[in-house]
Amino acid sequence: MSYHAPILIIADESASDEASRVLSALTEARLLPAETAGWYEAGDAVVRLQPSAVIAIKGTEGALTALATQIAEIEPYVPLLVPGLGHPVAGNCIGFAGHDLDRLPARLRTALRVRTLHATTLRRLSDDGGIERQPQHDPLQDATVLLIGRGAAYPALSVALGERVGVVGALSIEAAAKNLNARELDGIVLAEGFSARVVDAFLTVLFEDTRFRNLPIVVTAPPPERSIDLPNLDFIQGDPAQVVAAALPLVRQHAFEAQLGRTLRALDAGGLIDPRSGLLTPSAFERDFATSVYQAQLRGDGLSVARFVLNRADPRAQFDTARIVSRLMRKMDFGTLQPDGSILVVFAETDLRGAQTIARRLMAVIRQTSHSARRDSRIDPDVSLATMMSGDSARAILSRLAKLDTRRAAS
Repeated sequence: MSYHAPILIIADESASDEASRVLSALTEARLLPAETAGWYEAGDAVVRLQPSAVIAIKGTEGALTALATQIAEIEPYVPLLVPGLGHPVAGNCIGFAGHDLDRLPARLRTALRVRTLHATTLRRLSDDGGIERQPQHDPLQDATVLLIGRGAAYPALSVALGERVGVVGALSIEAAAKNLNARELDGIVLAEGFSARVVDAFLTVLFEDTRFRNLPIVVTAPPPERSIDLPNLDFIQGDPAQVVAAALPLVRQHAFEAQLGRTLRALDAGGLIDPRSGLLTPSAFERDFATSVYQAQLRGDGLSVARFVLNRADPRAQFDTARIVSRLMRKMDFGTLQPDGSILVVFAETDLRGAQTIARRLMAVIRQTSHSARRDSRIDPDVSLATMMSGDSARAILSRLAKLDTRRAAS
């Protein structure tokens, strides 16, 4: 596939052989055009060529840091790949085993797809006045990583990951599968405690499911004998800090891709959806709720509202839980994340008994998968339910729900 903006390979003469191997791998994969430049002219080459991606080979830490800083400020997103990078010097340096050039094209294509998505988002934001551009923040603030393991390194990995991203722990492959299906994840760390056959089978399942094929996956066990063609799969053995440092750039890229996807969905909805929570904005919720109550009263349909109060939840956990709710609630329902951190969900055509059943299901998933900033405490949500009565207005239902919240808090 040909790209209008070239792929820039930066390497000095001492690394000319490796640069030639990289260029050959790109040519064979038809990732063209590609240009080369030395480290002495790296900054000027980026400005002059405006590359779609940069592959930096054997640069000094200072030169690589300067290059990464320059590239991080460019829009749309420009991926920076560094062969043989074991401990990234900057958050946007995506490393991979320098000898494994067979997987370079697949990893690069995944990164270029994120660049294309970012370009599309920027264009639509400039053309569509229905949604304001969100303040920029580090995508790691929204990232969630699934940590699977039951060995001695599991606690240390949990702490090291938890300092940077949200963590969902699983002590078995079966528990990991439930989390993969229940929520959006931005990476997987598969730690020790499983046989080579189990690791191979788990990676094969991820490869065969298109939902997970591009997930960043770090395995701390030795590689299996056969190759598994997952573009963002790395085998890293080292202390927890090294494992986490190597995993985070790809996790950040995936979280950024998810962030862009939510923004595009918000644009498709005319700005009515909050890109960070995946639920309606508060103002859109108020309008939809008032309309739903009015129409339900005319038709004689049922309607119920639930408020989930997320105890001990920090802002990251609030947005994470809101995205879980947006993923699991029925298509006919709608909700919003309120400024106080609670979540309101409207269950259309549902009486109180049915609302209780749906709310219990949502609460069970929240308890199992949502955590507060402290790694040892799960989110313990409280829920209040109110159902529409004859002659009720939207304001009356929410007022009754607020009274129920007050009584529960007092008790």
